[in-house]
Amino acid sequence: MLFRSFVALVATAATGICASLQQVKDFGANPTKIYMYIYVPDKLAAKPAVIVALHPCGGSAPSWYSGTKLPSYANTNGFILIYPGTPNYSNCWDVNGAATLTHGQGGDALGIINMINYTISTYSADRDHVYVMGSSSGAMMTNVMAGSYPDVFEAGAAFSGTAHACFAGSLGQPTPFGTNQTCAQGLQHTPQEWANFVHNSYPGYTGRRPRMQIFHGLADTLVRPQCAVEALKQWSAVLDVPFGKNVSGVPSAAYTQMIYGDGTKLQGFFGVGVGHTAPVNEQLMLKFFGILS
Repeated sequence: MLFRSFVALVATAATGICASLQQVKDFGANPTKIYMYIYVPDKLAAKPAVIVALHPCGGSAPSWYSGTKLPSYANTNGFILIYPGTPNYSNCWDVNGAATLTHGQGGDALGIINMINYTISTYSADRDHVYVMGSSSGAMMTNVMAGSYPDVFEAGAAFSGTAHACFAGSLGQPTPFGTNQTCAQGLQHTPQEWANFVHNSYPGYTGRRPRMQIFHGLADTLVRPQCAVEALKQWSAVLDVPFGKNVSGVPSAAYTQMIYGDGTKLQGFFGVGVGHTAPVNEQLMLKFFGILS
């Protein structure tokens, strides 16, 4: 045990990295008693960006911290990572409740917003460069956060999720394997109907809306690919960017990229043979966010 500790100490000294994932227990109002974890790299940018990273169903903040390469990119680029965690609904996010789908009203969404406010206050982070990403249930919640709190987020990236308010009003647990399968099987609305869900989540808001990336596997049988089609319909209407063109082979041979407008506000990615969930492409996402050039 002593030898292992010594080896770990030497490895840390060699890399020069001492930062680690830390839990924060007092970050403000927390209506649904979710958890906050944070990763602050040793070398922060002068006014660091913040990325909220939302775990999938059955996951946790620590497991999602280990689930992507984002901490490595944070070390290199000096941004802060917030890892919320939920113990509710089989560790799935609250994406169906009226409170979480309404700006400032409560639910998991308000707890996450208070994590962001705590981080900005504590670390002098850049309020104009806050981003959200997630996988599966975390992707569903990514769309919820972008819809309910457009004033907070600059951009979001959803990997194998559903449109904002797709689960609205469901009395079953908001999971793709719950009793209510309507959303996960590809609930369809017109673009304007989807846009109305977003607008009704923050009535009267006229400011800028988050730019969005939507990733999905065409072989996903848990959260059907149609769910991504519906999310793209939603954000195309909200952001007022029509579909422009398909680009084959981005980010790899299995994928087709869908460009809306000039591609700066909305992009979709569909992978042939890709199931649940679509792998996180950190580099592509961080370039879209504007963190990487």
